[in-house]
Amino acid sequence: MKKLLILSVFLLAIFSLTAQTSQKIELTDLLKIKTVSQPQFSPDGKKYIYLVKSILDDPDKKGEYTYQTHLFLGDMLTKETRALTSGKLSVASASWSPDGQFISFVRLATDNKPQVFLLPLKGGEAYSITSIPYGAAAPEWSKDGQSIYFSSTISVKEFLSDSLYNKSRWIPSWTHEKPGYDWTSFQTKSIKPNPNGNIDEIRAYLIQNEKDKKAKVINQLDFQEESTTSSELEVAAFFKVPLSGSTKPTLLSNPYRRIDEMKELHGGNTFVVCMPSDTLKHPDKVLDNVIALYDVSTKSFQTLVEKPGYRYTNLSVSPNGKYLAFFELKVGGIPSPVAKIIALSPGAYYQKIIPLDRIITQWSWSKDESKLYFTAQDHGGVPLFEYDITNNKLNTLSNTEDGVLGFDQNEGQFIYAKTKISNPSELYYFSKNNPNEIALTQLNAVWLKDKVLSLATKKSFKNKKGLVVDYWVMKPVDFQSGKKYPLLLEIHGGPTAMWGTGEASMWHEFQYFAAKGYGIVYSNPRGSGGYGTEFMGANMKDWGQGPMSDVMQALDLGISEGWADTTKLAVTGGSYAGYLVSYMLGHTNRFKVACSQRGVYELSTFFGEGNAWRLVPNYFGGYPWEKQTRIILDKESPLSYVQNIRTPLIIFHGEQDLRTGVIQSEMLYKSLKVMGREVEYVRHPGATHEITRAGNNRQRLDQMLRTYEFFERYLR
Repeated sequence: MKKLLILSVFLLAIFSLTAQTSQKIELTDLLKIKTVSQPQFSPDGKKYIYLVKSILDDPDKKGEYTYQTHLFLGDMLTKETRALTSGKLSVASASWSPDGQFISFVRLATDNKPQVFLLPLKGGEAYSITSIPYGAAAPEWSKDGQSIYFSSTISVKEFLSDSLYNKSRWIPSWTHEKPGYDWTSFQTKSIKPNPNGNIDEIRAYLIQNEKDKKAKVINQLDFQEESTTSSELEVAAFFKVPLSGSTKPTLLSNPYRRIDEMKELHGGNTFVVCMPSDTLKHPDKVLDNVIALYDVSTKSFQTLVEKPGYRYTNLSVSPNGKYLAFFELKVGGIPSPVAKIIALSPGAYYQKIIPLDRIITQWSWSKDESKLYFTAQDHGGVPLFEYDITNNKLNTLSNTEDGVLGFDQNEGQFIYAKTKISNPSELYYFSKNNPNEIALTQLNAVWLKDKVLSLATKKSFKNKKGLVVDYWVMKPVDFQSGKKYPLLLEIHGGPTAMWGTGEASMWHEFQYFAAKGYGIVYSNPRGSGGYGTEFMGANMKDWGQGPMSDVMQALDLGISEGWADTTKLAVTGGSYAGYLVSYMLGHTNRFKVACSQRGVYELSTFFGEGNAWRLVPNYFGGYPWEKQTRIILDKESPLSYVQNIRTPLIIFHGEQDLRTGVIQSEMLYKSLKVMGREVEYVRHPGATHEITRAGNNRQRLDQMLRTYEFFERYLR
């Protein structure tokens, strides 16, 4: 008996010590998360670079936070790392020179425009090699290491009067969308504005009003950006800047040819490009394109791949220029690209489709051109794949539970940024000779070591269409058998997004609610990415009832485990999921409380209000003025069932969100308010659709905390 008493006291002491040292995830832990991206081996494979994004106190604005991204260098032998950049200015698009002596990156310069910088690794400060007024982005080294290619985004009107790069006075070949106007009518010479003058002086006066922001004249179809409307049509321009002698960039092509991508093939004279299939139509009206060879010296194009109604993206030339990998995507419908490889050698024929029905997110060629490595969403994770082009064999090199969110490879060695349920982001390494994973960073592991987390359990079921749906269940952090807990149904947007333990964006929110005593269920209903074309297209003309049945079945299976309090069910989701939450509330009263974020609630209005308006014809087969389509849009719109909503609801929307449009949430809120329902409406000034992923951090914290506080009004 005495021994039993001593053992009990000992176990109680151990439990108390664990309780004291273990901490739950808190709201402000969001600010501690560091994110690794863009890892890259040095050419000799002995060193590596990567970027780290942090959230820091803003020194210029008390109580605010700022994002900073900086460049780090690591040594494969010693595993030591050091920062290569610091300070307020973030860097992006870092890359090694072919000889390993320099690193290029993009950073804001003194002109407050992004420019390309070079950092010599033998010593010295980084210095800019561009000062182009349009700004520079996406630098890539030439194969000989003597030049850097980069792109700039240029206003069509601005380039018309550019005396430095448009000396030939190029004008667009496509039709001007301004009624009764053509490009020769555009004023490139100086005319004194006069509202009482002749027609040229009147036009000069009106143009001046536009420049002074007294008027915004819109003629193009796609005028909605992420946070504002724009009357300016912009095109991409590609430049080459030498590293010795003159550093003045050379314009490689006429921007009005609207080249989307450009990859060097031979000696800096021949490039593989993506360009529109029809250069006479306005860019807003030409969504398909072709792959062509472009000769810089002769300014001539030779079409390589063309298929009417299809679009090509993500060009990747193999190291010696033997092969070209690319995506082929049918215009309209669901975004399900096919990955293909063709031969580029003269006279050679080779064409293969990579045997994987998934959306590939990044790829990299082996040096001998025999293998192509890539990542792709798959069943809730983002694994790393190896495709052998000689035997058409596909291998998975990492598990499907975690998410590889950026990688590089060198002669059988791999470095990669990865997210997993126990850590949102670190840099890791493995080799084919030693497949055991090694952590190269401890960015989040340090502050997470004393945190207690909820681990998700993956399960699946077959839905009414015969499709297998994956779902995950997370128990509250303080779970005790025999007790009942509130259960939160989380729904993802897209609708082609994919959630799982390999998705980083929800890591903190899931852990936060689990720490607050909530159980969580989330799933990938029909229409999600990561399961192939058939699954992704299973919600065509059915955004509501079908996906609702999937997420509700996942919820019921979670409830069947026996620990959920069915009188305390909550539901939340953003974007498309904001749509689905509100649709569900119009069809069921099972939830005690709900949250709908930045959603779409009336599909006909969404067609005009959101920059993602093409989802309407792509998913519902037509436009609001077409009778049959209008019937479907009304049937699928949550606002058609708003009179049935009796669940207390909090609605969030960023005031600058033009992806879905703010009128959507105004209509939902006002309808519920007129009917006297329990509803609260939160607007975040200046916020866009990306508020919860990359927005102002005080607003990110505010939205999560307000959601929790609103839930607590009804669940406790």
